Amino acid sequence: MKTFALFAIIFVSAATAFSQTSVYTDLSDTKCKTLRSDDEDGILYKGECAGVAGYKLHVIEGDLRQSIDVVFPNKTVHQLRFWEHFMAFSYTGPRAEWRIKNKKPFALIVRLNVSEDLNDPSKTTSYLIVSKITKDFACVTDVVKPSKDQNVQARKLADASVNNPCMVAGSEK
Repeated sequence: MKTFALFAIIFVSAATAFSQTSVYTDLSDTKCKTLRSDDEDGILYKGECAGVAGYKLHVIEGDLRQSIDVVFPNKTVHQLRFWEHFMAFSYTGPRAEWRIKNKKPFALIVRLNVSEDLNDPSKTTSYLIVSKITKDFACVTDVVKPSKDQNVQARKLADASVNNPCMVAGSEK
């Protein structure tokens, strides 16, 4: 009986661990619909990218800094405001990773390349920004610094993000 109970616990734990999957959204301007391309309100570019389960992403660029907004199925927009976490010039990576459970996104991972060297803006540091998505809002929960297992770390943080508080700008350093 103990063996059966132990097997059942392992099986349920494994099933839960593997029930999270990833789906990717291409963030390139050739794959996203341009909503705005001017310099009104400091926003130079706004593109809408396909998402999952009725969610979409807006890629926002202003003053050589990029960020992401998460658009919920009910059309409410939740700004992630990457530029509040990094003041230097920045641009997003080529795709966003949605973490999915039960066919709904619960987290988002986006690469942000930041020009932290004022003497050579072409030198960038590549961070992974982890955001949680609840039924009511989306917010940044973690910033993963470059490392050999950066992607694995980001996925682990994303999978636990529902329990993590929203990050206060400036606390990632």
